[in-house]
Amino acid sequence: MSDSNSEDNKKDEQPESKEESSEIKEQENDKESIEKEKKMEEKEAEEKKPEEKKTEVKKKSKKKQKKLWGIAHIYSSYNDTIVHITDITGAETLARYSGGMIVKADRDESSAYAAMQAAFRAAREIKDKGYNHIHIKVRAPGGHGPKTPGPGAQAAIRALARAGLKIGRIEEVTPIPHDTTRRKGGRRGRRV
Repeated sequence: MSDSNSEDNKKDEQPESKEESSEIKEQENDKESIEKEKKMEEKEAEEKKPEEKKTEVKKKSKKKQKKLWGIAHIYSSYNDTIVHITDITGAETLARYSGGMIVKADRDESSAYAAMQAAFRAAREIKDKGYNHIHIKVRAPGGHGPKTPGPGAQAAIRALARAGLKIGRIEEVTPIPHDTTRRKGGRRGRRV
């Protein structure tokens, strides 16, 4: 009987050892799969970091390229309005339009409508060239003539702003004389 009992015990132990061995194998497999997942996550994280740095660098360089400044010289008298846009140095002309290029009648050249249309056309032209920031210099005839700008100056500034250009500074650059040369008309003035 003792022999049969020992055999029964051996039989009982063998299945338990198989179950234990299968559990141990599953645990080892789980550990290996967890380690593999960690390694994969680390690799993905390393791959993502350089890509993020590259995209940041590209974005910064694009911002630097986009910010081009120009100067809009607006000459506004009671006879005409001229919108002349140059680069920041003032040496290269980017666009130049006047009220006379827009309307047919001479009396309308200095009107607000003509100035606005001239400014819109100039703005469209410089935006095509990549400029989207401008400083504005407003000028009246000055000297012996009137010191205040004509009716087209304000309309031209407003049109440039509406066209989507970012405006930096607005300056008045009318030439004011420091007791200038002799005015025309003679000693007793112009006789009408």
